[in-house]
Amino acid sequence: MDTKYLLAEALKRCMKKAPLEKITIKDITDTCGVSRQTFYRHFKDRQDLVNWYFDKILLESFEHMGEGKTIYDGLVNKFTFINQEKLFFSAAFKNDDQNNLRDHDFELILAFYTHRIQEKTRHPLSDQLQFQLEMYCQGSIYMTVKWLLNGAQSSP
Repeated sequence: MDTKYLLAEALKRCMKKAPLEKITIKDITDTCGVSRQTFYRHFKDRQDLVNWYFDKILLESFEHMGEGKTIYDGLVNKFTFINQEKLFFSAAFKNDDQNNLRDHDFELILAFYTHRIQEKTRHPLSDQLQFQLEMYCQGSIYMTVKWLLNGAQSSP
């Protein structure tokens, strides 16, 4: 298993016992049997590991969009995976540390939609459209977190 995935699995095991903000790098490395040096060779901090793991989900969810898959299909894949990893993402989205997952998700989806709009229109976003897109992305994240923290009752 790739070291990054090994560390992510260790973090997920730690999250079953403690909230994310209480988990130390030592907890993670002890759980998977690697050194702190190995951890820092791959990640800056605990939040960097969380964001990397989330990136993997987004890449897998959205990678086939140019091949007939729609944004809707990508979002369903994203939410299905988030739901499958409910414990991990509930803890990660609750965390307010620097470089937190909500901020990271905002940057990723804003960049994704900005690129898609500019690709379609062949123009940079106007200030008004940029504002509206940022508001949409913030609302999307808010609703994702609300959906997840309320038990993901509705289907992805």
